[in-house]
Amino acid sequence: MLIDAKTWTAAPEEIGEIARRAEEMGFAGFWNNESAHDPYMGMALAATATSHIDLGIAIALAFPRSPTIAATSAWDVQRVSRGRFILGLGTQVKAHITRRFGMPWGPPAPRMREYVQAVRALWDCWQDKKPLNFAGQHYAINLVNPEFNPGPIFFPRPPIYLAGAGPRMVRLTGELATGILVHPLNSVRYLKEAVLPGLREGAARAGRNLDDIVVCSSVFVITGRSKAERAEQRRSVRRKLAFFASTPTYRATLLDPYGWGEINERLNQLAKQGKWDEMEPHVPEDMEAAMAVTGEWDELLPQIRRRYEGLVHRMHLYLDFRPGEQDEFWRTFARGIHG
Repeated sequence: MLIDAKTWTAAPEEIGEIARRAEEMGFAGFWNNESAHDPYMGMALAATATSHIDLGIAIALAFPRSPTIAATSAWDVQRVSRGRFILGLGTQVKAHITRRFGMPWGPPAPRMREYVQAVRALWDCWQDKKPLNFAGQHYAINLVNPEFNPGPIFFPRPPIYLAGAGPRMVRLTGELATGILVHPLNSVRYLKEAVLPGLREGAARAGRNLDDIVVCSSVFVITGRSKAERAEQRRSVRRKLAFFASTPTYRATLLDPYGWGEINERLNQLAKQGKWDEMEPHVPEDMEAAMAVTGEWDELLPQIRRRYEGLVHRMHLYLDFRPGEQDEFWRTFARGIHG
């Protein structure tokens, strides 16, 4: 199991140094995501500051961009990183696509299928000079002039990981993608009962094996050098769990099967009322225990390996990796990576 680092909040001028420190500490991969800044720019800057660490976006939003824009950005980052880039794509929820980006919404899984196929068709055109004539229900792309063709690169096409939570996206990932980015609201039981069977089913449809798909996940951690630090981090983790568990979209897949469905209703009502500070007490202890690892700094990595070995290929903490913040913790944690 590879151990990665991830930043959620880094500004463009910071991300190169953060990636360099992750590489220096021995992490196998470094991830950013799409929040307040462009994730492709961040990865390009990380690429110029590092030499061998894997670089990935988890996730870049697919539907606000055309497949051509995503394909071009990923192609450029793969070139700059000399073949170290992983393109992680996700759908987001309807409200963000329509209200935040002003883009149309449609069935996510069928649309994502075409999106990935269109991106790969563009790469085939640029790399192997194959005719570009992608035609689907959601996307039709058939125009490429020489001045708009970036041409071949001397590295493999970027692997595509898909963010999957519900059964349709998980099966699609097994059928089509190189890897899956498991939702943060996950547990060992969810991995065993939903993710791996769904990936296996999707892979079988395409004549693939489960071993062909990289499972990439995150885990919440509760730790600290003092009782007060541990208590504060526990509250922080529980607030994040409450935020995720308040989303109606996640109820059927991530909550109902494990007896937490009713919690979603209470948390969703509090979220609608803007009562964010009142949500954390509603997170049950068994949810916390299933989705977070608790221990001293040097105990976390052995616990993570015992819990997830054989289920997950790549793992990162759901904790912002920021040099200059919690450096002693990160150095202690990183010492165990190659142990």
